[in-house]
Amino acid sequence: MSSLLGLAPWLTPAWFPASHWIMLGLLVGFAVLHSGLAALRIKGEALIGARAYRVLFALVSLPAAGLLITYFFNHRYDGIQLWQLQGETWVQPVVWILSAISFLFLYPATFNLLEVAAVAKPQVHLYETGIIRITRHPQAIGQIIWCVGHALWLGTSFMMVTCVGLIAHHLFAIWHGDRRLYGRYGDAFLKVKERTSIIPFRAIFDGRQTLQLAEFLRPAYVGVTAFVLGFWWAHPALIRLTASVNW
Repeated sequence: MSSLLGLAPWLTPAWFPASHWIMLGLLVGFAVLHSGLAALRIKGEALIGARAYRVLFALVSLPAAGLLITYFFNHRYDGIQLWQLQGETWVQPVVWILSAISFLFLYPATFNLLEVAAVAKPQVHLYETGIIRITRHPQAIGQIIWCVGHALWLGTSFMMVTCVGLIAHHLFAIWHGDRRLYGRYGDAFLKVKERTSIIPFRAIFDGRQTLQLAEFLRPAYVGVTAFVLGFWWAHPALIRLTASVNW
């Protein structure tokens, strides 16, 4: 026990306190649960049905995500301040613009709200329209954009640790998602892969894809926009609420 106590200053120095390790642990736990359940989807749906498996996925993922968000809000200024830009007039609007863009990428699943809620039978779709024309993995790109915006605003070592964990998880999810789609659709997915790109707009610039703006005139984007505006309005209250959880 004394040997472990002697290692404590090395494991948790002032620039990398315990909260950083806890956040990394929470991120790894969420990644294992989220990606693990995604990997087991076919077997799980065969056992309990598509709707029940979607409910199970939500019952596991949503509390884990809520735990992450709460811990992030409570410890976002932990560690050392790497930069301080909050006094710059341009920073806040840039952060909100980046956040709004990130949500447009993060939530393409809103196109199938009935499936998300398991009202309609959840299915795995092989999309090649809308935001998939821009990037084949919009959630990963949205998460990276979100990290850039919040890293600009906070500038703490805790934020950087959070960014590293989130981006690492989504880079894995890119590989994992392509692997699962290939396993389900085979050559049909390879053809979609040839016509799309991970890097935003690359397939369009290469001439492999064309941007159809009419595909974005959907009620789902109105919903996402309303969510962003609502989140902006509720943001202070959310911070106060999570601050009431002391841990």
